[in-house]
Amino acid sequence: MRRLLWAGCSQLLPREAGLRARKLSAAARSSPRPPALLAASSSSPGASVGLRWHPAPGHRAPCRWGSRFNVPPSAQFVARPVGVCSMMKLPVQASAEGLDAAFVGVPLDTGTSNRPGARFGPRQIRAESAMVRRYNGSTGAAPFDSLQVADIGDVNVNLYNLPDSCRLIRESYQKIVASGCVPLTLGGDHTITYPILQAVAEKHGPVGLVHVDAHTDTGDRGLGEKIFHGTPFRRCVEEGLLDCGRVVQIGIRGSSYDPDPYKYCREQGFRVVPAEECWRKTLEPLMAEVRKQMGDKPVYISFDIDGLDPAYAPGTGTPEIAGLTPAQALEIIRGCKGLNIVGCDLVEVAPMYDVSGNTALLGANLLFEMLCVLPGVKTM
Repeated sequence: MRRLLWAGCSQLLPREAGLRARKLSAAARSSPRPPALLAASSSSPGASVGLRWHPAPGHRAPCRWGSRFNVPPSAQFVARPVGVCSMMKLPVQASAEGLDAAFVGVPLDTGTSNRPGARFGPRQIRAESAMVRRYNGSTGAAPFDSLQVADIGDVNVNLYNLPDSCRLIRESYQKIVASGCVPLTLGGDHTITYPILQAVAEKHGPVGLVHVDAHTDTGDRGLGEKIFHGTPFRRCVEEGLLDCGRVVQIGIRGSSYDPDPYKYCREQGFRVVPAEECWRKTLEPLMAEVRKQMGDKPVYISFDIDGLDPAYAPGTGTPEIAGLTPAQALEIIRGCKGLNIVGCDLVEVAPMYDVSGNTALLGANLLFEMLCVLPGVKTM
């Protein structure tokens, strides 16, 4: 059994790591104990050699499956349960160097106001992403024939200190965007978008925002605190991170504490599209207007899974009834094709409230759709 596991893992890892795994597999046959691989939590820098490829500066990640790009393995040749649990079973590497786009996990939920659990979102999204394949059969997008993509692991957040977590996130993303890589983030609660946008705006200047959510997340304080998942976009406005005339919020709904809950957003110049304006209709005309609004300047996509109706995505912390459908979510993301997208996130997946795994599966597919609309992605 040990030999079978090592053989399978060697097919999923980057080439150099796969060769190392096969050598260790040979050693395992003559040893009563399994080799100390997959010890990603070890303090030894060499312990995770089978999981991560450490690139030399300026060198790109190795390729697989006959392509010069990293390509998700096909379930026609490698069983889905086999191997390291990375996003779409892509290679895992230690940094964004040499990548055009990278999946990044931010397992933080200490900014939640209702049900916690989004800290486990990145892990479950990665697990469900084994069902996502190489090509987008609906749009023809071929991201893995166009861009070098990998999973670069998680930001090591501080679960006991939210402001310090924001610092850690910001510093991590400063390195990612400085390398020229577009981050696709697996959240985590919506607090994380604030420090991410700090890093993104530092490089690109104030950005446009396509924000899908049940809530505007423009509150000022919660229990006296200015940083939590209900305030990120007010903090972004205050710091000049957003180009407010190029901000659209789609799917907003639910009861409120104020008689005019969208007043602040309108005053900033945001376009707010309540969920009621989306019911029983295609959103393609809306997205045509959004593309004109965004122009050719940098745009960030932030997608809170609770923008979808809880019938489709119950695994979240602050569900609101009468939301968007998965088909409308696809229309929104696919409608961003052609925009100058500099980063994306998918937040608020809390898997323990959906034992089917469907919420995380939705999240994994929406992240793939975001990858498919990045600049430079070819259509087959």
